[in-house]
Amino acid sequence: MVTFSHEDSGTPESAWAAAGAGRLPPLDAGVVPGAGERLIVVAAHPDDESLGAAGLVHTALQEGATVHVIVLSAGEASHPGSPTHAPGQLAALRTRELDAALRLLRDGASDPTGLSWEHLGLPDGGLARHADVLESAVTSAVDEPAGVSGRPPAARTVLAAPYRFDAHTDHDAAGSCAAQVAARRHLGLLEFPIWYWHWATPMHPEWRHWLRLPLDTRAQEAKQDALAAHRSQTSALSPAPGDEVLLGAGFLEHFRRPAETFRWTPPVPRDSTSAASVFDDLYRRNRDPWDYLDSSYERRKRAITLASLPREQYAAAVEAGCSIGVLTAELARRCSRVLGIDASQVALEAARTRLEAVGNVSLLRADLPSGWPRMPEGSLDLVVLSEIGYFLGRSEWQELLYAAAQALAPGGDLLLCHWLHPIDGWELDGVQAHELAHALGWTTIVNHREEDFLLEILRSPGGTDE
Repeated sequence: MVTFSHEDSGTPESAWAAAGAGRLPPLDAGVVPGAGERLIVVAAHPDDESLGAAGLVHTALQEGATVHVIVLSAGEASHPGSPTHAPGQLAALRTRELDAALRLLRDGASDPTGLSWEHLGLPDGGLARHADVLESAVTSAVDEPAGVSGRPPAARTVLAAPYRFDAHTDHDAAGSCAAQVAARRHLGLLEFPIWYWHWATPMHPEWRHWLRLPLDTRAQEAKQDALAAHRSQTSALSPAPGDEVLLGAGFLEHFRRPAETFRWTPPVPRDSTSAASVFDDLYRRNRDPWDYLDSSYERRKRAITLASLPREQYAAAVEAGCSIGVLTAELARRCSRVLGIDASQVALEAARTRLEAVGNVSLLRADLPSGWPRMPEGSLDLVVLSEIGYFLGRSEWQELLYAAAQALAPGGDLLLCHWLHPIDGWELDGVQAHELAHALGWTTIVNHREEDFLLEILRSPGGTDE
């Protein structure tokens, strides 16, 4: 669990710059909403919208989009030890600052009627206890039929919210809520990190997969003007102890970049029907989107996977969802024949390059479960279903499990490995995927569970070990 304080020195902006934060790939054209489209920004506190997304708001407005900002709390807990401002006074002050910041963004827009906002007034520091209210408010904004100022319904809506792993409890709650609504409504989601830049370091891997929104001069100026409106956070309330500045000069340097940084999650289907196009697009933007090659977590998980296999050698194996072939190459050392299957042709091209010197591997592009290859019953000794269960609908996953069960010989092994944290945008999570596999009624011969993932091996009945 990450813990930090605004009083910590934090990671300097120079470290992020040296590591390449300013050289991240840009957002694809069309991600930022334009004319006839809508952007909804969720902010946990007054100033989150300016720190993380003022440039995005300005850019969307200039493109002709409508923008609606939902501010969840009034930020009354920012100075708990203040001798000059009670929580109610802080709430009123910070609400006025928010209104001023958003008026500055609105007044500088080509169409000032395109920006609106609302205050929910939920308790600062307690948003996680009001997840139902958060979800209802965001869903209502998404489903608003007439948009802002009586406009016709938007052709497309994009949500923006704090990064759901920002390590500030309110930011995490706001981001998680937005992610859930985006998944249910099949909306694109832009997550903006705020405190992440303070407590994390360039050694953390996730930021390298984020994207930049370059800001022109007008957008940069609009962002700084909006930030300056939040005076209670960027300067001391008074010289008295307890009224110190909350967002110091070093921290604010992260938000003076000529770009804003986002984790972009495009709208995705809940089943396999569009898997090929979705994952082809993902692999075109990032050749290794799950960091198989460089992540110590992925290397360790592969080592555990291979060590868990109860046999030294298998005759025939299928790996469903083989991606770029990293685990496939390791399985080839333990199997006489391996068939790797994936929905993405782009991923398979990378896998083919990686495995060109490996003579006992073949690759197949197929949408599972419908594209499961025809083979005699009982012709496999091993089926690996790793990190694939939650990318299928429930009935599809059950069909794939049945196909694997039919293909496995008596005493064959079915290896399952899945992430245990929330999976947004899909019907199943890792635990549910494994629970459905248990319906086969097979013996579980390996069960390895830790904080991040669950690995199990189920054995087909009837083998010599039974």
